[in-house]
Amino acid sequence: MKTTIRAAISVVLLAGFYLLAVALIGGLGWATVWLWTEHPGAAAGKLAFLTIAVAAGLVVAFWKILTAKPGEPEGLALAPHEARGLWDTAHELAHQVGTRAPDEIRLIPEVNAAVAEQTRFLGLAGGRRIMYVGLPLLQAFTVAQLRSVLAHELGHYSGSHTKLGALAHRGRMAIVQTIRQVGPSSLAGFVFRTYARLYILVEQAVSRRMEYEADEFSVRIAGRTAAVSAMRDLAVVDSAWNFFVGRYVTIGWDAKLAPRDVFGGFAQLLQGRSGELAKLRDSAPPEEKSRWDSHPPIADRITAMQAMPDPGVATDDRPAAVLLADPATLAQRLQQAALNIEDKTLLPWDELTDAAIAARAQRDVDTLFRAAARMGGAPQGDLALVLHILERGGAADLGRAVEPHGSPREQHEILVDRIDSAIGLAARAGGLGRWKHSWTTGATFARPDGTEVPTMEISRLATAPETMAEARRRLAEFGVDVAAVRQLSAVATADGAEVLGGIANMNAPGKLHFDVLLLTNGLLLVPGPKSTDNGKQRLAQILQSAPVAQLARQHRFVAYEDVRSAEILKNVPIKVRLTMHSGDVLELAETWTGESLDKNDRELLAAALNPYVTVTSEKRS
Repeated sequence: MKTTIRAAISVVLLAGFYLLAVALIGGLGWATVWLWTEHPGAAAGKLAFLTIAVAAGLVVAFWKILTAKPGEPEGLALAPHEARGLWDTAHELAHQVGTRAPDEIRLIPEVNAAVAEQTRFLGLAGGRRIMYVGLPLLQAFTVAQLRSVLAHELGHYSGSHTKLGALAHRGRMAIVQTIRQVGPSSLAGFVFRTYARLYILVEQAVSRRMEYEADEFSVRIAGRTAAVSAMRDLAVVDSAWNFFVGRYVTIGWDAKLAPRDVFGGFAQLLQGRSGELAKLRDSAPPEEKSRWDSHPPIADRITAMQAMPDPGVATDDRPAAVLLADPATLAQRLQQAALNIEDKTLLPWDELTDAAIAARAQRDVDTLFRAAARMGGAPQGDLALVLHILERGGAADLGRAVEPHGSPREQHEILVDRIDSAIGLAARAGGLGRWKHSWTTGATFARPDGTEVPTMEISRLATAPETMAEARRRLAEFGVDVAAVRQLSAVATADGAEVLGGIANMNAPGKLHFDVLLLTNGLLLVPGPKSTDNGKQRLAQILQSAPVAQLARQHRFVAYEDVRSAEILKNVPIKVRLTMHSGDVLELAETWTGESLDKNDRELLAAALNPYVTVTSEKRS
């Protein structure tokens, strides 16, 4: 079926949605009048209220769509003199595709290229065209591959895909807004949701057909080889970028540290991990498919490309970054404009790796030192106290205190890792070495001459009383002063924690209620408002309001390591009593009308507290 026919069906379905709404309002209105006439009373009043709600919801939703304005474009606008090669390429390709060139090209910090059009009249009239090109794509692709991608995107312009896309997008917005206004769980909401599923299915089918059509431009203009290689490499470069951001860029985020040259680092990673990336390219492209996807599977698109005639276009294997006048300067400007680093200290990669790992190591060893202080009855923990407890056979108890969740083997491995971090910090404080940055492997602790210090080997020796003497001898041999690293934080924080779930409206003694977020290392208690309505929505709003670590500084944070024992007094709805090492007691009880982020969150809470449970008094009512 041709795209135009599918798109026409999509538009008809969109019009049908409004006809359905009008018919529903008309039917409800007729039923209301009849009921008022024949059986006046409460039932007629409720039906009249529903009719008004549906009508108001439709009017409000449609008004929001009509008055919606395009947001501020993302990224960094490129003047023609800053990217003459890219502008010329865009104009050349637009001429070959047979469409108007973009009015603006913007650089973005993503592995992506896209086109957008600020259309008018619900997408029926054209407007300003914007092309977005990801800087990581320019760093990783050849000119030929980038031409393939840009030809694909301009192909969307040629087929008026962007106009149809805007219409479909605004249509979906109208449907969603209407469902929200009338209430998803209402009778009208159910009718609209059922219709919306049909509309989205057709819309996504149109979108998938558009991708195949745009791929034809890609092959015809850039050549089959470039088009197929670009399609294969997109997923590989995207994986590399996500790995880079997670492993390198954000390594010091919690410590307010960031790299001075983000995109320069990505270029180095692409070079350092070239062997791994080559293996990813050689693997088969993903074939997962769903009727809800807006894009066809990569494997299907490659198969379709390989079946197209090859125009025999000459391949340009120059790095795509040559299309920019000054890539390094533009990278710095994009970093300042588009990355959230304003409040962070910028460091070169070598310094960042060392400082970030040291900050994270200190946070981890503080957990170890606080546990050692509790076990040893000391006001403050340090590495010397940890070694003393281990020498007396306390490895298992210390492992449980540091990581109560997990098997004994997992607890032992985490204990070894914490000791390794403590030894590294002590050696670093004595000027014996630092954590060395690497683009090809994980960071290692090394001496100034580059030789590694076997901190992990020493850590394993230290966990057993029979090998403690050897561990001490090795520490002395390397000149590590165990007194050089001490506990810096007296209390646990939520730094580095992730959100697992949340339960709204949990009652506590004193007629207080809290919205409780379940974190990987504790519970975050946010005082709830007087009204207990919309608990799930409120939990989501709390998470969007600030980072988890900041929320924990603003509200009460109960770290798991501070819990001495727990009692599960009731399972459904869940009710727990926590006794802290300080002697304080906290009792939380879920209400029958409580809401959660996920239906399994009460089970998550029970599982998180399970290592501390001494008494379970299960009561069901």
